[in-house]
Amino acid sequence: MSDVVVPTFSMAERDRRWDVARAFMEREGLDALLVFGEHEDAGPAPFAYDTWFTNARAGTTVVFPRDGDPISLFPMEMFAMDHLESSRRGDIMWIAPQNIRSRRDSRAIAETLNQLGLVNGTVGVVGLEVYPPWHPEGIVPYRLWDNILREFPGVEFKPVAMALSRLIMPLSPEEIAVVRHSASIGDAMAKAMVDAAAAGVSESEVYAAGMSAGYARGTIPAAMHFWSGPDPLASGLPQWGYRPQAPRILQDGDIISAEVFCNFGGRHTQHQVTIAVGEPHEDLLRAADVARAAYDAGLRALRPGRTFGDVVDAMRKPLDAADGWEFGPSIHALNPAIALSGFPADAGRRIAGAEAYPPEPDHPTINGGMELEPGMTFALEPNYVFGRHLAYIGGTVIVGEDQPIELNPWTAHILRAAGTAASAPSQPMRR
Repeated sequence: MSDVVVPTFSMAERDRRWDVARAFMEREGLDALLVFGEHEDAGPAPFAYDTWFTNARAGTTVVFPRDGDPISLFPMEMFAMDHLESSRRGDIMWIAPQNIRSRRDSRAIAETLNQLGLVNGTVGVVGLEVYPPWHPEGIVPYRLWDNILREFPGVEFKPVAMALSRLIMPLSPEEIAVVRHSASIGDAMAKAMVDAAAAGVSESEVYAAGMSAGYARGTIPAAMHFWSGPDPLASGLPQWGYRPQAPRILQDGDIISAEVFCNFGGRHTQHQVTIAVGEPHEDLLRAADVARAAYDAGLRALRPGRTFGDVVDAMRKPLDAADGWEFGPSIHALNPAIALSGFPADAGRRIAGAEAYPPEPDHPTINGGMELEPGMTFALEPNYVFGRHLAYIGGTVIVGEDQPIELNPWTAHILRAAGTAASAPSQPMRR
């Protein structure tokens, strides 16, 4: 790993982003942007627009006047100490010390707006709108926002996250290099899990192998979704991660269904990993064939000028034609996650015992009208179920100038557990 060239962001990338923001404010008639960021330990699909402006720790609030440089409001003085130490070590810091504030509560925001003369006019706000899947009504705290609205009656606060997101999604060459690096780390995590998986091994050992591969390659991945069993129909953190109980021991005939979230330098990739421990069930292989057909349809449709909804429709055709059912979304946007494919609420009708739970409506596609542009990133993750056997495959894909750029073809297949950690590297299973 020592000979790997690690990509970084230059000051030219900072200037490009800030110029994009200034042009956006000019075009939209905004006097400033007020950008809220989520806590740095938020996990997968974080609301971290602040880092796009700062190239720094997540969990800050950014005030960006149209005619000046952005000001970063920190949640605590520890952030300032980290900024100072990074500067001392020679890191290139995007935000100068004089543009840093030590608090980000409503009083600190009010003081900053007053200092900038923003007591009238229009301020674009990032944080008030829907952000799937965790924030159906935005992330801004009620008490903070109520204080700001009362203190600035002369300011029109305009939600702009969706419009700004469409400008952010097409990545620059520097950002694409970072995404490629993140995707390579995600593959290494998946391969480490495959090599560790075997009957008699604890779930936690396989989980640890994957996370360790991410740490060893210089990133701190978000906690992955991980379930195992002969036919698990679930997606989320392993139960021993949030309940006091022992990790499950893998058995012959199990599968591992995992979603690996890799975050390198604020750019995210996702990797759908289905690992067969022993001989896979025939229904799992059938489900994988359907999922793979949807994956290929998505690749063919992911072209500039088409809409996100066009891609969803193309992927739905092989799913609708089969006689099983779809477990969850088959594609969603990354960097940021502003678009999500819809899917039927079949779980409540197909799984024994689900009738005891509240009924769930079908899930509509979010942002289906978004036009695709080169540099946009997506998690292409089709899934399908026959009986209780779920195949969930895929990885990260970039919209290219013509053909899509497939970063993780290895995880777009069912994988076979290596048996022991010392075994030869596994290969994708093909029928």
